Amino acid sequence: MKIDRFELFELPLRLKFPFRTSFGVEQDRRILIASLTSDGVVGMAECVAGEFPGYAYETTDTAWHVMSDFIAPAVVGKSFASAGELLHALRFIRGHNMAVAAVEMAYWDLKARMLNLPLFELLGGSDRPVPVGISLGIQDSVEQTVELAAASVGQGYGRVKLKIEPGWDHQPVRGVREAFPEISLTVDANSAYTLIDAPALRRLDEFGLTYIEQPLAHDDILDHAELQAQLETAICLDESIHSPEDARKALAIGAGRIINMKVGRVRGFRAALAIHDIAQAFGAPVWCGGMLESGIGRAANLHLSSLPNFRLPGDTSSGSRYWDKDIVNEPLEAVNGVQRIPQNGPGIGVSLDEEYVRRIVTRQAVLSGT
Repeated sequence: MKIDRFELFELPLRLKFPFRTSFGVEQDRRILIASLTSDGVVGMAECVAGEFPGYAYETTDTAWHVMSDFIAPAVVGKSFASAGELLHALRFIRGHNMAVAAVEMAYWDLKARMLNLPLFELLGGSDRPVPVGISLGIQDSVEQTVELAAASVGQGYGRVKLKIEPGWDHQPVRGVREAFPEISLTVDANSAYTLIDAPALRRLDEFGLTYIEQPLAHDDILDHAELQAQLETAICLDESIHSPEDARKALAIGAGRIINMKVGRVRGFRAALAIHDIAQAFGAPVWCGGMLESGIGRAANLHLSSLPNFRLPGDTSSGSRYWDKDIVNEPLEAVNGVQRIPQNGPGIGVSLDEEYVRRIVTRQAVLSGT
């Protein structure tokens, strides 16, 4: 399959609300969409890099630079029989997983479209309802947190995740748990704690949480293993897992019992599939995390979530919760805590609202083969 054209464009979107975590507040997003064309067929994917280097060192601007200046020249005019071949051609790029993942994921979408298949079939998944949860940022008060949790439960979400940080953990978790004793409740620290904080994290055991997500440093698994040995609650690893090798080592030493799968973080679908299988071999469930994606990234996540070891609700909640207007034509809405895999055509099963995209695009790069 020869890549005839690479296109990259940036779209500004504004979240309906500020989303606060332990590393900052987000509301204005600069969404990058990458597309690959072969024989007139177009595959596309979203780059999930953020506006500032909080979650990861990659940003919207570094991803644009790497994709337009290095990846595009390496793939346009070349033929690739598989995603593995494409990744081999990009092996000279060290790190920058989110930039590489966007192009690799666009290749998967392109191949599925050329084969006239929904993406989940190419990935090895099945057409099943995908359970989804909701993630709540840090609020100004416990009362506001409980109110938002109540609204989420009322919308049918089967899992509520609270963002926490030192000094904002026990009280909001207690408030939500007392209001909703039966829901699947989780917390996400985004690396805000250290081992010194183990007593505070142990206090959360009393609330019957499904997991505590990434409590310690983003580049650590050793301290996570020590902490997991002190907790009844499972640790879910997020920022620590960048490759199948990271997943194998972390699970082998007991650094956690669950993995949050973010395709951009791990360099694309090929690595995500390997991590899925490794986790399954260890008996560790995975679930699909969110990066405040538009409908392009959200659709891809839903297809991936159809694989069998995605056994916990993911972050692919309703698009209308985040955006007044999404960039895709198809509404991606959760009903009673589940989403259907989008299948309005092959590949990721959604289409760009091209008129809206043309109206809001702020920059664009195109490279065509000779």
